[in-house]
Amino acid sequence: MATTPEKADLRNGRLAARDAIPEEERLEKNLSLTTHGLGAVHVSAHMIVSGFLPIRSEVDLKPLMAALAQEGARLCLPAILDRTTIVFREYRPDAELISMGFGTYGPAAHEPVLDPQIMLVPLAAFDRSGNRIGYGGGYYDRAIHLMRQKGGNPKLIGIAFDCQEVASVPVEPHDIRLDAILTESGYRPFA
Repeated sequence: MATTPEKADLRNGRLAARDAIPEEERLEKNLSLTTHGLGAVHVSAHMIVSGFLPIRSEVDLKPLMAALAQEGARLCLPAILDRTTIVFREYRPDAELISMGFGTYGPAAHEPVLDPQIMLVPLAAFDRSGNRIGYGGGYYDRAIHLMRQKGGNPKLIGIAFDCQEVASVPVEPHDIRLDAILTESGYRPFA
């Protein structure tokens, strides 16, 4: 999927702002986000939740994912199959992780593919209406679209730091809106 110049500028600006957060401050913000997430992301036994492992200066979801697993959730992570497709493979703390490219790791091919009921979605930028800018590949939009075609309707929770919010994200027909955003200042559902 091609990205507009405006989206590219917003993406680059918000990623630079995220990268500029000092490491100690990032750890504090991450702890606060995890605490808010524990109060807001409700799971039941065997509910399937997708997360992601951090790349670069992303939020580290491992503490939140571990807590959700203790509450009975089944976890999964994105696995890149090719230049256009991701699936979500089951993730356990002892699971073998392999390089997925882009500096990230995911479960090996022998792990089961799951359809998440809650998706913790990485992003570069978001606005107060629930629109997001990803990293430009369209992987999540395509994966969510395919899940919906199969009858699934995962709850989409964007994961970011407050500094990644922008006034307005340009929306294209293929873009899928978030249901909520989780940052270090709290959990905000979108109307």
